[in-house]
Amino acid sequence: MDGATLFAKNSDRPPDEPQVIEWHPPRREATTRATHVELPGHDGPTLGFVGSRPTWMWGVEHGVNEAAVGAGNETIFTTLDPRPFPPALVGMDLVRLALERAASAAAAVEVITTLLERHGQGGSGHRDADRPYWSSFMVADPREAFVIETSGREWMVEAVDGARAISNRTTIPAFDAAHRHPRQPVETLVDPRLRASDALLDDAEPVDRHALVAHLRSHVGGDDGWTVCMHVPGVEATTASMVARLPAPADGPPAAWFLLGSPCRSLYVPVVVGAPVGGVPPWERFAQLRAADRAALDRLEAALDDRFASGAGPAWNAAAWSAVARALDALAVEQRPAPAS
Repeated sequence: MDGATLFAKNSDRPPDEPQVIEWHPPRREATTRATHVELPGHDGPTLGFVGSRPTWMWGVEHGVNEAAVGAGNETIFTTLDPRPFPPALVGMDLVRLALERAASAAAAVEVITTLLERHGQGGSGHRDADRPYWSSFMVADPREAFVIETSGREWMVEAVDGARAISNRTTIPAFDAAHRHPRQPVETLVDPRLRASDALLDDAEPVDRHALVAHLRSHVGGDDGWTVCMHVPGVEATTASMVARLPAPADGPPAAWFLLGSPCRSLYVPVVVGAPVGGVPPWERFAQLRAADRAALDRLEAALDDRFASGAGPAWNAAAWSAVARALDALAVEQRPAPAS
C-alpha cells in the first residue's frame, strides 16, 4: 500500500489478563532482566518502541520501533515438549528484544535467532498457570518481512513474498514436516482462522488498513469462539490488537493503531511512534465495552483517523488518549442504571 508495509496482529491471551500500551525510550543497560532470566545488555543504546505488554511480564505481544520495524509472536507447539525445559526466554521477550535491538527486519531475525540459540526458550507464558510453549514470529520493515518458527533452540526462517499470515501452528513447509505436533487439533482450532486470513490476503491484495481492521474484528474462521476475534470463555480471548504502517524513511515516521480489549467491542487509536504514548486508560475500561457501544466507538475512531491523517504533531498521542478517556466516561454514564424512583 503506497510504498509502505502493513503489519497487523491480534493478541489472544487468557480473557482476564490486562495489557498496557507503552512507549519504551532508548536506554543503556549492562544487563537486561527479561521475564524469567537475566541476559547481557545491548552493545549501545536500544531503539525506542511502542508495544502492548501483558502487565505481569517484561516482553511484549506486538509493537513497532522508531526504525519502522514491526514484530509479534504466536504460540505454537511441536513434537518437542516445552514443559521439561528450565526458565529461559519466552516468545514475548524475544519480540521486545528484537524491537529494542533491530533497525531492520533482517536484523530482527538475527536478534531473535541468535538469542534463541544462546539462551533458549522456557518458562511459562501465562500469569496464572504453568504453560510454556514455543513461538513463531513475524517481523517486518518497509522493504521486507520474515516468518520465524521455533522448537526449543531450533528455528527456520522464511522470507515473505507479497503477503503472509501466521497463526498458532507451524506453517513453513519444511519446518512443519519436521516438527508439527501430531496431536494438536490444528484442523479445528487453528486452520479455519489461518484459512480466513489467507483468503483475505489472496482476495484483497494489496490489502489496505481498513480491510485488516475489519478482519481483526471478524468472527470468522472457527466454531465455539475460535475465530479471528476470539471468544472462548475461560480459555482464550483476543485482549489487544495492533495495525501498523511501516513507511520508507523519506515518507515520515511509522504509525500504529493500537487497541485494548476485544476488537469487536473496542476501538483502534492511532499513535505516533517515537514519542510518549500519553495517558492510556486502563485495559479494564476497554474490556467492559459492549457491542451496543459500537456506533459511538465507530464515530470516535473515524474522527481520530481524520485528525491523525491531517497531521499529528508531538502532542498527538496525549490528546488522542484524552479524547478516548472522555468517550469512555460518557459511555460509562450511559450504562449506569437509573436511580430507583
